[in-house]
Amino acid sequence: MPKRLPRRLFTRLSRLTVVPLVLAATLSGCGSGAQDASPSGTSSDPSAGGGATTLTVFAAASLTGTFTELGKTFEAANPGTTVRFNFGSSATLAQQIVQGAPADVFAAASPATMKTVTDASLAAAPTTFARNTLQIAVPADNPAKVDDLADLANPKIKVALCAAQVPCGAAAVKALDAAGLKVTPVTLEQDVKATLTKVELGEVDAALVYRTDVIASGGKVKGIDFPEAGKAINDYPVATLTKAPAPDLARKFVDLVLSPRGRDVLTKAGFDAP
Repeated sequence: MPKRLPRRLFTRLSRLTVVPLVLAATLSGCGSGAQDASPSGTSSDPSAGGGATTLTVFAAASLTGTFTELGKTFEAANPGTTVRFNFGSSATLAQQIVQGAPADVFAAASPATMKTVTDASLAAAPTTFARNTLQIAVPADNPAKVDDLADLANPKIKVALCAAQVPCGAAAVKALDAAGLKVTPVTLEQDVKATLTKVELGEVDAALVYRTDVIASGGKVKGIDFPEAGKAINDYPVATLTKAPAPDLARKFVDLVLSPRGRDVLTKAGFDAP
């Protein structure tokens, strides 16, 4: 018959066994919590009990200044919340969303690019919140003496346009068609900011960009109005995304864009009301 351990020694051994088991259970709990975090880095919605504080907004490049300002307003009104923006070509952003990129809000520079997302059932019904008009952008001193849209058809004038598949490019095609002009650009850019940069750097004599981008340049370029721009006005829709990691924050941000504060910021930047 085996000898029984002394009671005092048995108690000490039992305690030593329990401590590692408790520690292991604690570490196991921490590990499962880490796995619950979104792999994209976008936090879950606070209303779901996760305490998440990140909102991800995909927005057209022409909204860079206005949405950055509205993002700061949103963060101030929602302490602890961080707004992350992905600015770029609306067409590119739409494809990223369709391919699974995690985002909460999409603001596009045309209904056509928003339709890519809504057709995939990835966005709620969009609301038009602004309109934008093309201008001819030229260097501040306008060395090529560009006066109107017809000048862009002159082969001696170096012109930059947005690619036709992006909203600023589609608008340029409409305007040029309305004027009955054929323009051969020296470069086609993937978004309006890149197109404007060509003018700012003096690499081209003129470009067709949005009026808001001319204003945002701070005097680096000069904007020239032309009548055919009225036939190529772009509507800007915004929508929350159906797979938004933070749906409550998404709705709040869209509400801010549509609010008097949002309207004031957009108007000062040169956008028209819808």
